[in-house]
Amino acid sequence: MQNLEVIYEDNHIIVVKKLPNIPSQSDKTEDMDMLTIIKEYLKEKYNKQGNVYLGLVHRLDRPVGGVMIFAKTSKAASRLSEQVREKVFKKKYIAVVDGKFEETTGILEDYLYKDERNNISKVVNKDKKNAKLAKLDYEVLVYNEVKNLSLVKVNLHTGRHHQIRVQLSHAGHSIFGDQKYGTRGQGKQIALWAYELTIIHPITKKEMVFKCLPESNGTWCILNNIEI
Repeated sequence: MQNLEVIYEDNHIIVVKKLPNIPSQSDKTEDMDMLTIIKEYLKEKYNKQGNVYLGLVHRLDRPVGGVMIFAKTSKAASRLSEQVREKVFKKKYIAVVDGKFEETTGILEDYLYKDERNNISKVVNKDKKNAKLAKLDYEVLVYNEVKNLSLVKVNLHTGRHHQIRVQLSHAGHSIFGDQKYGTRGQGKQIALWAYELTIIHPITKKEMVFKCLPESNGTWCILNNIEI
């Protein structure tokens, strides 16, 4: 079984740190995925026989790391999925991006179209068929003048396919290491991380906030001495 960093666990939910390049669930590559890793962990920890229930509530793109929550019961899965639909469930991201922003805070609004065949999204005119509104706000935490890179905090208002990557790239600040939408750091790991997750506990109804950050090395050394 792969090493698993558990941030929080009770009878209803389990919150973990997803490492980059691990799929959220099984895909055509058949590489080990988070759902399978956690099921194996639960099976071993509680000495369970047969299939273990684990509900996938949300996903992170394969190259993206960060905090993820899974449901240990169908009731918890249903209630958390409802929170996702009602936008009570909130994810916040940090990213290392190209260039210096004119404004240290701002809102990006675009219309995105998903190209299913090539698995990419594009900014399009709002009148294009199947175009969907994408909205996020950002805050620049630090700018590294030597490397011409900015560390930004991103809060999603909508959950579109590859939204952060596409919108930041369209705004002239592509994410470092983004192989699909980026201009810099080709061959490097994408510097996008889901660092904070807020939910209402499906049973106790208490608001819970979970955080985890990437190791502050490589591209992420820009995190040193930054309070997030």
